[in-house]
Amino acid sequence: MNTHVITPGPYRATKLWNEVTRLFRAGMPLRKHRQNFRHYASCFTATSAVDWLHQLLRSNSNFGPDVTRQQTVQLLKKFLKNHVIEDVKGRWGTEDLEDNNVLYRFPSTSPLKPIPCPGQKPALAPGSVKKKNSFRDKESFFRFRGIKKHEKETQENADGVLTTQGEDQPTEQKAQRRDLTVGDEHDIWKDITMTHLQRILGVASLDEVLDQRYVNPQNIIHNMTKVNKHGVVTLEDKTNDLPHWVLSAMKSLANWPKYDSAQPSYPGFERDVFRTVSDYFYSLPQPLLTYELYELFINVLGVLQPQCERVAMEALQLCTLLLPPSSRRKLQLLMRMMSRISQNVDMPRLHPAIGTRTLMVHTFSGCVLGSAEECDLDELLATRLVSFLMDHQENILSVPEYLLSAITDHIEYLRTAQVPVDGAPIIDGVEPLCAPMPLYAFCRQISDAEFEQQKVESSQQAMEELLEILLTDQNINEKDRRKKLKQFQKQYPDIYCRRFPPSDTNNKPKIKPPLLNIKKTKAFSIRN
Repeated sequence: MNTHVITPGPYRATKLWNEVTRLFRAGMPLRKHRQNFRHYASCFTATSAVDWLHQLLRSNSNFGPDVTRQQTVQLLKKFLKNHVIEDVKGRWGTEDLEDNNVLYRFPSTSPLKPIPCPGQKPALAPGSVKKKNSFRDKESFFRFRGIKKHEKETQENADGVLTTQGEDQPTEQKAQRRDLTVGDEHDIWKDITMTHLQRILGVASLDEVLDQRYVNPQNIIHNMTKVNKHGVVTLEDKTNDLPHWVLSAMKSLANWPKYDSAQPSYPGFERDVFRTVSDYFYSLPQPLLTYELYELFINVLGVLQPQCERVAMEALQLCTLLLPPSSRRKLQLLMRMMSRISQNVDMPRLHPAIGTRTLMVHTFSGCVLGSAEECDLDELLATRLVSFLMDHQENILSVPEYLLSAITDHIEYLRTAQVPVDGAPIIDGVEPLCAPMPLYAFCRQISDAEFEQQKVESSQQAMEELLEILLTDQNINEKDRRKKLKQFQKQYPDIYCRRFPPSDTNNKPKIKPPLLNIKKTKAFSIRN
């Protein structure tokens, strides 16, 4: 069966729906069935469809082995609702589907959903604000005053103009500096973060996967700078924090059985506490990853492959910085509780038929990721994302120190380097600065196999350079040279043989054999 990974890009959820639909229609076995004394050709039972589709989803790299049979039944119900399938009497939409022997078939019409043209940009909603130019898009912001925009003008000429115009100006005027405004700093935080995220996802523009009007730089600053010693976001406004009774319930589950002795204890107490926590998170007005960032997190699933695990972790680390601080704090505490419960061997079973880890993932996936409009694959996609978040929550929900250093260093650089010169026009209400913005090139992460290969290659190259030094260094006398070459040949025979092949006898260094050890004979003595 032809299948491929849906890479990050616009309308990824719709592409995943079409991919699953195509594979299901192309591969589902059809045969003749009899029901109520009638024969129906080219149809299948609901149970057969669940069996086949469940195996397809588990083996598909876009979903993974965490897909349950019950989720497959839910997906088939959505297939019936969207007329991907119909019963043998042609009914669909209002009908229900169960895991039984009821017969279904494929309709003659195509069930694939249309994908909007990438070139079409949605019009702004009434009352919305047009996105302003970013900090780096303001070209005049980094130019000297008094310099016209000539494309072929060199930096030396610019310095000359600066010197000429500065001769007639008072010294005090040249020493004045214009500090970065709060808006300028916010733009720096946003632009550097977005630039790195775009490179990780490998998209031409983040506009394809994210409406940047929903990116608030104040959230990024808060999530990276206002954290406690455990790395959890702290809130100034406690009204948006978790209620005290929810925090107490989560702590008792995370630290089970070392909970507060003042709390009641009875058989099934842990199940009631777990139900209380889950009810609270489902009562929130929207998922923790927010409706606005739904499309972004769906696209991160495109890089969530075994060979790209580190890249996916780094992408999610940056995506979670865009969350409101209250949502990020709730997500951090929830993931820590889920991870501890799933690894706690002393925790009693919270469900008689479902394992603890599976229960954690499927219970909270709906309150972590979801779209404002019900998506047909929300549950499957959320399960895969939450499972990965829970396994790597320590790295994903921590502050990326490399990014924090890059942003703070750049802001400090602009603060010390900006020296405005009079005479330049103010464009867009912004005074230009003379300090250009340095471009940060972030390193590309490599796999473990590539790291080991590079380590071996660099080590061998260093040994080859050492051999050449032993052969050419004039400060080493011949006796020491022969001794060191012999030691090198013994320790690194492969590198030595590449430099002096066995057939190449002319270039091989002449090493004299060591002298024979002559034992001293004992002196003759009458006593002996």
